[in-house]
Amino acid sequence: MKIQPFTLVLAVLFQFLSGTAFSQKSAALNSLLDKNSEFIFPQTTDKISKALNAKAVFYEDANGEKYAKWLTKSGLELYTDLGGNNGINEMFFDIPDHKPLIVNGLPYGLVMNKTTLENAKLQFKKYDAKIQKLDDGSEFPEGTKLIFKRGKHFTTLFFDNKNLLKSIGITTELVDPAAN
Repeated sequence: MKIQPFTLVLAVLFQFLSGTAFSQKSAALNSLLDKNSEFIFPQTTDKISKALNAKAVFYEDANGEKYAKWLTKSGLELYTDLGGNNGINEMFFDIPDHKPLIVNGLPYGLVMNKTTLENAKLQFKKYDAKIQKLDDGSEFPEGTKLIFKRGKHFTTLFFDNKNLLKSIGITTELVDPAAN
């Protein structure tokens, strides 16, 4: 059997693309997580920048509220509002532009674009996790959010319509959806 050069080129190209497109990347949050894989609060922008080996980008919204965000080498973005003295007591994790990157090493051992809603329901059942369907006007139409409280923080996990984890928010209060 003789392999055509074009077929060989396509096969090699597919192997390369599938190896890079579907490879799992680490968020490199180790020093920001405790022994239970929970994000450690409070934090400072300097500590987070050092741990992620990424510069913080500072910005303000239309109301003058201050924020910081970091884009990691893995493609994961972290962002937060800055409290008094630029202290950090909340954190959000997502992948910009909904790229299909698989990123592990997140709080609670979660894996972006891989953890399923069913896995999360089982994992957080002991925290009396609540499930809510997202409407068509949300960032993830026909998706789902799972909310639970652990200690002083609420964690909200957002899943797309395929039930894959897309975003994590760890906040001190539940965000009112009417506020967005």
